[in-house]
Amino acid sequence: AARYGMECIIYMGEEDMRRQALNVTRMRLLGAKVVGVTAGQKTLKEAVNEAMRDWVTNVRTTHYVLGTAYGAHPYPYMVREFHKVIGEEARAQMMEREEGLPDVICACVGGGSNAIGIFYAFLNDENVRLVGVEAGGEGIKPGKHAARFQGGKLGVLQGSKSFLLQNADGQIESTHSVSAGLDYAAVGPEHCHLREIGRAEYTYATDDEALDAFSTLGKIEGILPALETAHGVAFAMKEAPTMKKDQIILVNLSGRGDKDVNEAARFLLKG
Repeated sequence: AARYGMECIIYMGEEDMRRQALNVTRMRLLGAKVVGVTAGQKTLKEAVNEAMRDWVTNVRTTHYVLGTAYGAHPYPYMVREFHKVIGEEARAQMMEREEGLPDVICACVGGGSNAIGIFYAFLNDENVRLVGVEAGGEGIKPGKHAARFQGGKLGVLQGSKSFLLQNADGQIESTHSVSAGLDYAAVGPEHCHLREIGRAEYTYATDDEALDAFSTLGKIEGILPALETAHGVAFAMKEAPTMKKDQIILVNLSGRGDKDVNEAARFLLKG
C-alpha cells in the first residue's frame, strides 16, 4: 500500500497486538494504521469481524484484504494461488537435491494458507503424506485449544462453510493458543475438503510441545521459528523417530520467530 500511496487500515485484536508487538511496530513504520479491537477475546475472529464491518460500510472506496485461506470465495482460492509457489519451489528443490519426493510434508494450520501453499503441488502424489498441525493449546477441552478437527462441527462463519469450534447452541466457542496466528475457531474450506476425501490428515500440537520445538530448533539449527510454525516442527519431532533413516519429512518453516521472542520468553523463562 505504501508503494502505491494507498491508505492501509489493519484491524487486529488487542491481545494479538500485545503478543505480536514487533509486527505492529513494523506495520506502523510502513505507514499502516493499526486499529486495536477490544471486543470478545480481542483476537483474530474479532479483528475479521471489524474489518468486514468497515468493508461493507465503505464498499465503494475500500478493498478487503485477507491474509489466510479463509472467508468467502474467491479469497481462499486467491490466497492458495498466491501461496502455491511454496510447494512448487519445494517440489523442484526436492527433485534437485534428493532426486525424489518427501515421504511426509507437515505444516501448521490456522486458517491454513501456508499449509495449502505447500500441499497443493503434491496433491496428486499419493505416496506423499500431507499433515496439517493445529493448535492443541492447553489440551482438547472447550475453550482451551483451537484444533477445529478435534470436535469441531460444520457451520458457517465470516462467509465460509467450515469446521467450527461451537457449543451445543451453535455459538462460536472461545479458543486458545500460545500462537496468535493459530488462535481461530475455523479452518480454511479447502483443508476441510482434503480431510473429507482422505488426501490430508490433521493432528495437533499443544502449547508446551510448540514451545519445546521453538526452543529446540533454535538450539540445534540456529533458527527461531514463529510460534505458529513451531507446531509443525513439534509434529516432525514426534514423527521422525518412527520413520526409517532414508525417509524424508519436509517441514514448512512458514514464519520467523522474531515477533514471538517476548511471548515465548514469558513461558520458557518463567520460574
